[in-house]
Amino acid sequence: MAVKRLKPTTAGSRFTVLNKKSEVSTDKPEKSLTTTLSRKGGRNSVGRMTMRQIGGGHRRKYRIIDFKRDKFNVEGSIKTIEYDPSRSAFISLVAYKDGEKRYIITPQGLKVGNKILSGESVAPEVGNAMKLKHMPLGTIIHNIELRPGQGAEIARSAGTYAQLLARDGKYAIIKL
Repeated sequence: MAVKRLKPTTAGSRFTVLNKKSEVSTDKPEKSLTTTLSRKGGRNSVGRMTMRQIGGGHRRKYRIIDFKRDKFNVEGSIKTIEYDPSRSAFISLVAYKDGEKRYIITPQGLKVGNKILSGESVAPEVGNAMKLKHMPLGTIIHNIELRPGQGAEIARSAGTYAQLLARDGKYAIIKL
């Protein structure tokens, strides 16, 4: 993704870096991978307003993201890179060879048409998912699970990453 650096014409725009959305698709999101979320708007479980000045905003659909990446040894190709209103990072629509479609968080350097894999004996390339014990030391990573099979919890936002520094038995040392 290309980035746009704003000129410091005001104090608020100083050091501002934005993503250029020229590579982002304008197609509608995959219908089977979206759900509606009801907004709470400052109300509690009974429906009474407990916080004032909260609510409104644009209506948006939630995109279901595959944070587990548990489709092992099935090749997938990136169909589109899309904007997600629920997060700062862009998402990619992946179409697997068996016909299933899933959304993943787009890492830097992933393009439309790239092939991705998940598994143990996978090359450490952009978009591939594997366990930390199979990665070479010094690898830049994102979407990290704290416990295997639980789903990614660390380094999911746009621009965030971690680096694999060392391994000690069943534990790994990661620099955030």
